[in-house]
Amino acid sequence: MTVFHFLNCAVLTFGPHVVYYSATPLSEYDTIGTSVKAAVVYLGAALVKLVCLATFLKVPDANDSFDPYQEIMKILIGFIDVAGLYFALTQLTHRNISQNHKFQAVGLGWAFADSVLHRLAPLWIGARGLEFTWEYIFQGLEANANLVMTLSLAALGSLMWLRKNKPRTLIPIIYACALLLATMPSITSYLRRSLEWQTPKVVGFELFSSLVMAFISWQLFSACQRPM
Repeated sequence: MTVFHFLNCAVLTFGPHVVYYSATPLSEYDTIGTSVKAAVVYLGAALVKLVCLATFLKVPDANDSFDPYQEIMKILIGFIDVAGLYFALTQLTHRNISQNHKFQAVGLGWAFADSVLHRLAPLWIGARGLEFTWEYIFQGLEANANLVMTLSLAALGSLMWLRKNKPRTLIPIIYACALLLATMPSITSYLRRSLEWQTPKVVGFELFSSLVMAFISWQLFSACQRPM
C-alpha cells in the first residue's frame, strides 16, 4: 500500500511533465537538450536564491504571521528566477527551433527541475509512510499548477525579450502578467499565513490561477503572432 501510494503521488507530481513533452511537438523536434540546459540554469538560480535567503531572511517559525518585510525580500529574491529564465531564453545556444518551441522547452525543463528539487525528497521520505495522507497528493497538484505557471511565465518572457514587433497596447499587460506570476509565491504565502487558508483551498487557488494565467498568456502570445 505504501509503495502504491508513493507511485501514485510520483506520477501525479512528475507525470504531467513527461506527458506534456510527449504529447506536444517538443518530442518531434528533439528539444530535450534545451530542457536539460534550462534545468541546469534553474539549479544555478536556486543556489543563488538559497544563499540570498539564508543571508537576508530569518528562519520562519510555524506560528509566524505574515511579515511584509520578509515577503518583499522574498519577492526581490524571487526575481532571480526571472533573471534565470531571461538567461535561459536569450543566452543559451538552442537548436534551430521556433520561438514557440523554445519557450515551452525552457519552461518545461525549469518546472521539472523545480519539482525534483523541492518535491522528490519529501515524496520519497513521506509518501512511503505507513499512514495515508493527502499532503503528497496536494503536493502533486501544486507541481501541476507550477508547471502551467512556469510555462506561462516563459511564454511572457519570450514576448518581452525575444519578440521585437508586438502591439504597443499589449506591452503593459504582458509585463503586468509576468509580474503577477513572479510574485505568486508571496501571494500564496499571504493566503496561508495572514488569511489562514488551509492547504486544499490554497491548492485550489493555485490551480485556478494557473489556468487563468495560461489562458491570458496564450491570448497575448497569439495576438503578438498576428501580422501588424
